[in-house]
Amino acid sequence: MTQFDPDRPDFASYGLTCVHWIPSRMPRPDHHNEIELNLVQKGWLSYLLGGQKIHLRAGQLGAFWASIPHQIIDFAKGTDYFVVTIPLVWFLQRRLPERLVQLLMRGGLALEDEEPLVDFDRALFSRWETDLKETGPAAKGMRDIVMLEMEARLRRMAANLVEGGRPGRTDRGSPFCLQEGGLNKVEQMACHVARQYAEPLTVADIGKAVGLHPNYAMNLFKKAFGMTLLDFLIHHRVSHAQRMLITSDEKIVDIALDAGFNSISRFNEAFRRSCGCTPREYRAHHGITQNNRGAPLL
Repeated sequence: MTQFDPDRPDFASYGLTCVHWIPSRMPRPDHHNEIELNLVQKGWLSYLLGGQKIHLRAGQLGAFWASIPHQIIDFAKGTDYFVVTIPLVWFLQRRLPERLVQLLMRGGLALEDEEPLVDFDRALFSRWETDLKETGPAAKGMRDIVMLEMEARLRRMAANLVEGGRPGRTDRGSPFCLQEGGLNKVEQMACHVARQYAEPLTVADIGKAVGLHPNYAMNLFKKAFGMTLLDFLIHHRVSHAQRMLITSDEKIVDIALDAGFNSISRFNEAFRRSCGCTPREYRAHHGITQNNRGAPLL
């Protein structure tokens, strides 16, 4: 079984994979530009996803966009789980239900807790792992089958989506349908922001990085992700600050600068708008030092 390699290059691609993992406490967050699914077979995992503490227990299926910093901080002895990585461009082209797409693109966790599906998921993910190892003449056919089954499983997940512990349903399709080239440009913009958010960055800079006029870049991104490039940039910066507030004792002004904000007032305004509290209040309530390290972080 696989464990996280802390020496892997940041933003290195995993591609389309389904792999059986055993957890380890990650010394740093991972970033990669795929959609990630985690299926815990036994035990439990606690993550930092952006700045949020997430707990996954046995039988739960979670999905998130892995360009958001994610880091395992605790787990039960004997835990094992499946990790699926799905290229973002493929995910966006599927025209999946809007509710799922927008939740993940805005940095949220899609969580499914459907007891009757536990055995089904274990068998399905095991089959995906086997099929994606195929290297012979049948490899492409197996890959195509896996992708169709992944799409179907994501659609079922959207129908059983849990928000705040309550199941919900959606039947509306994704509001955007872009040509492959457009999706590649959107993906490039998202990846550029996720890599460079801590540096001074403008819409003109982002457009130039992918060879697009700033106005066209803004419109294309908004059409795909349902949010502006500026909001997306601020989301990454706030997520960075959340993680630092939870995991370090650095001064708040230093965290603001490290996250890419050029003034403490802009940082405080953006943080309160995103989190509903001040950075100081967030640290006081969520800091790891306030929790028992031996217990699941909920």
